[in-house]
Amino acid sequence: MSKRRLKKKHKLPVVNHEHKDRLFIFIFGREENKEWTLSLFNAVNGSAYSDPSVIEFNTLENMLYMTMKNDVSFLVSDQLNLYEHQSSYNPNMPFRMLEYTVKLYSGFVAGCEKNEYGTSLVRLPIPKLVVFYNGDKDIDDDRIIRLSDAFDEEHREESDIEVSVRMININYGRNEALMRACNPLEGYSWFVERVKRYSKEYRNELGSSIDDDPKEISSLVLSKAVERSLREIPDEYVIKDFLKKHRAEVVGMLAEEYDEVTIAEKFRQEGRREGIREGRREERINTERERERANTERNRANTERDRADRAEARIKELEAQLAAKK
Repeated sequence: MSKRRLKKKHKLPVVNHEHKDRLFIFIFGREENKEWTLSLFNAVNGSAYSDPSVIEFNTLENMLYMTMKNDVSFLVSDQLNLYEHQSSYNPNMPFRMLEYTVKLYSGFVAGCEKNEYGTSLVRLPIPKLVVFYNGDKDIDDDRIIRLSDAFDEEHREESDIEVSVRMININYGRNEALMRACNPLEGYSWFVERVKRYSKEYRNELGSSIDDDPKEISSLVLSKAVERSLREIPDEYVIKDFLKKHRAEVVGMLAEEYDEVTIAEKFRQEGRREGIREGRREERINTERERERANTERNRANTERDRADRAEARIKELEAQLAAKK
């Protein structure tokens, strides 16, 4: 099937690359979708809240914190919930979550007009840190990753600080009990899995013989995969109409998300190559340093030998003078 035929057969939404949010945030981080956010919260915590108004979003915005922006954060009673979505495995999430939590606590204290420098204890909401993962790397359904994993293994127990992050695998077919407890999450999981599957299928159909812009081909493949997934999404998933209503935004967000994963992998590969180059450079530097050190030692030895020879010659000269006087 050629690219031209694909274009004629399907009217595809234009990829909007201005959408920087992830689809996960678009679904679970909006005021209009608080009911879905509450459903996710209940599923994660085993709670049974029924009033979506208990959700109070406080997500960090780039406008206030420059490049620091978390995915979704909100208060429920005395609990501060930070939800991050990851489409590639990142073991550094505890450190990032720590940064986000500090910023959110600062905003919370300022908003309550409390004084962290005062003599009264400032009460803080309990942080609950969760990463929702749906990357290709196979991981456990549910695991805990810790900040102390980054510390020297011999001295981890000496640390005065720890951050624990719960990482939940939300790839379709995983964590079935959690999915049953949260219909919007299961719908999201189903949809992303289908988009991935159909993108791979259409890319294989197009092959590598098409002499066109790779980014344009990627947009075509993704748009077609999204359209097919939207046609096939079961009616039982409550996010179906929402996704169809925002189909262009959905394509744009998934395009950005997949670009981020590709770029991250390129950075990792480049990092490995740079590490090899850096190792070789260090080896050369060390060799040069050893050569310089050896030259310095050789010069010092020669200087000492010359000094000793001159001293010995002077002693002989003085001895000769003394002998002549006798």
